[in-house]
Amino acid sequence: MPRPRTPLLSTDRIADAAMELVDEGAPFGVNAIARRLGVTPSSLYNHIAGRDEIVELMRGRLVQRYTPASLDGTWDEVVERMLRAQRRMYAEHPFLIPLIVGKTITDPSVISTYDRLASALAAAGFPEDDVLEVIGIIDAFSIGFGLDLASPDDVWRPETPTEILGRLVEAGARGTTRSDRAFDGGLELLLDGLRLRLARYEND
Repeated sequence: MPRPRTPLLSTDRIADAAMELVDEGAPFGVNAIARRLGVTPSSLYNHIAGRDEIVELMRGRLVQRYTPASLDGTWDEVVERMLRAQRRMYAEHPFLIPLIVGKTITDPSVISTYDRLASALAAAGFPEDDVLEVIGIIDAFSIGFGLDLASPDDVWRPETPTEILGRLVEAGARGTTRSDRAFDGGLELLLDGLRLRLARYEND
């Protein structure tokens, strides 16, 4: 019998199967992935060391799919492109967030993306001592607004009298429109704050 043109298993197939399970809210683990792929758990261990490696493979697949093709430009252009891409990534895969934020980042493609962001910030004049802090702020911003985009159309539904919230909710935007507006406003505040911080560095 001729050998198959493509191997039955690969790290990409394992990561994709794992992401499907997590996105569905199904139990996630080596046994569940093996069942999804129609193989034995022992077969997976020819390609991965265990659950932690699968989590990191999923992180790598996400970054490969969502990272902008170009990260050239000024530092604030780079930050904005990263934030918009990461927000969409987290919104489309919200169940993955607890898994990937609970594990140290080691995937080479993810490290490379963070390195490009760090290089853009350092080249703009942010002190190296502060670059990781800024990256942490950017990460928290994108995760928060990704979850916001994934939230129900009606975020608030007051069922008891309120002083002002009920009226604001009744008159305000809903769903994606509300989330996009909040994201754009938050992005403006974040970038303006970082520009002020950079200006202080330049004036010191």
